[in-house]
Amino acid sequence: MSEILTYALTDDIATLTMDDGKANAMAPAMSAALNDALDRAAGEAKAVVIRGRSGVFCGGFDLNIIRGDDEPLKAQMREAGMTLLKRLYLSPQPIIFAVTGHAIAMGALLLLAGDARIGVAGDFRIGLNETAIGLAMPASGVEIARDRLAPTVFQRAVINAELFAPDGAASVGFLDQAVAPADFDAAVAKAAKTLAELDAATFAEVKRRVRQATLDRIGVLEG
Repeated sequence: MSEILTYALTDDIATLTMDDGKANAMAPAMSAALNDALDRAAGEAKAVVIRGRSGVFCGGFDLNIIRGDDEPLKAQMREAGMTLLKRLYLSPQPIIFAVTGHAIAMGALLLLAGDARIGVAGDFRIGLNETAIGLAMPASGVEIARDRLAPTVFQRAVINAELFAPDGAASVGFLDQAVAPADFDAAVAKAAKTLAELDAATFAEVKRRVRQATLDRIGVLEG
């Protein structure tokens, strides 16, 4: 579909694979590619799997842009990322994240928008390190994290920028499970098949009822 994202459809399940050859940074081009793929999947899939390349799911926003001097580009990247996050969070289609490795900052926020999050066990880190690198997390990220993370670790994860290994990430709410590499693809496929078999209209409506209040709260905070 693009040089940084591929699209495959098998048995009514669309698989979107991010691979920019580096950290899978959520630069404007990656956000645009994901949005285009989600548009396509809306017309031909019953569920969507989003995965990274081996060892890296997503390293967050593009640090070259963050550390650069192009303020409009920085704003564009942040806005595109938060818009994508909210789209995924309320997606009427089931979203399954196949977490193939590190998921940091915006990469970890994406996981909080998923309906199933399967991580591969290994020496990987998952979490929100924005405070550690001098970035104040926007209201969209804070409130979606408040919704999905265990209350007892919310401050550690969001304010203290604590990162977690896959097993720990599963215990605090970034993942639903962390599985051995040999079992990873099968676990992802099982989760996708299970969600794809749910009644689509009912899934979308119940998800809206559960999650719309968080987006409403974000709208008030962003004023």
